[in-house]
Amino acid sequence: MTGLIGLIDVEIILEALTGLIKTMRPKQWTKNAFIFAGIVFDGQLFVAESFLRVLISFILLCLLSGSVYIINDLADIERDRAHPTKRNRPIPSGKLPIPLAITAAIIIPTFVIIASIALRWQFAVVLGMYLVLQLFYSFLLKHIVIIDVLAVTTGFVLRVAAGVVVIQVAAFSPWLYACTALLSLFLIVGKRRQELLLVAEKAGTTRVTLEHYNLPLLDDMLRIVITGTIFCYLLYAIEAPSVLLAGTNLALLTVPFVLYGMFRYLYLIHVKGEGSAPDEVLLKDRPLQIAILLWGLTFVLILYVAPQVFETL
Repeated sequence: MTGLIGLIDVEIILEALTGLIKTMRPKQWTKNAFIFAGIVFDGQLFVAESFLRVLISFILLCLLSGSVYIINDLADIERDRAHPTKRNRPIPSGKLPIPLAITAAIIIPTFVIIASIALRWQFAVVLGMYLVLQLFYSFLLKHIVIIDVLAVTTGFVLRVAAGVVVIQVAAFSPWLYACTALLSLFLIVGKRRQELLLVAEKAGTTRVTLEHYNLPLLDDMLRIVITGTIFCYLLYAIEAPSVLLAGTNLALLTVPFVLYGMFRYLYLIHVKGEGSAPDEVLLKDRPLQIAILLWGLTFVLILYVAPQVFETL
């Protein structure tokens, strides 16, 4: 009998821990890869010390963003229960006990901030700003039309900033902040559009701001943002520090991959009806993955191989 009770206790604990991990949304941690922008585009990707610092920073950021998802789910229990898919999440479904979720939402951010101070105080400041922003978003900003998408966009910019301040960068272009902001805004607006289509008449009960959006507005926002993103990336490709690009405009070679990637995403949301979760689209759409891979490989070759080739000529 005692053994049976112990077995049941273990099963309950494992279910709760599994629910906690699911609530922290590991699949969405791909967004935190933006923290590597600083080390990659500053030409330090193969500097062991810098890479290790950014890798640790990435792990801490994943833990912090995961705790924010816990807080967000705690704040949105009732709305999530009315959502066709979110109601299956551990907290709304009851699989993750609320007291355990609250405890994790307090302990994890505290640990992350303390650990980030050990890396660099500027990094801790950026993470603190990110946490405050996310808390404001969870309880206030997500309910204000337009401000909601701008707040999420700011979160992506702070991810990039975190990767910049944790190491000593020398040639990181400010244009990348603008590119990050516009690209993330493009994905967020696309997500809002698909959410609006998905929930239809229940828009106001699943996300307050959805009742203030409509398809014409979101489509116009998409057009504006995609145009701005492309022009901004072109400016970065032209104005990027020449010291990292062998004194050339080789970065322009990456533009076709950016164009294809953005057009592919538009195709997925307009024709295939996908895009409600950009991270999920990224993980399952092979052509989009190939475009991103080719873009990354081309840029790495330009940043790290081309300069050496030009020096030998």
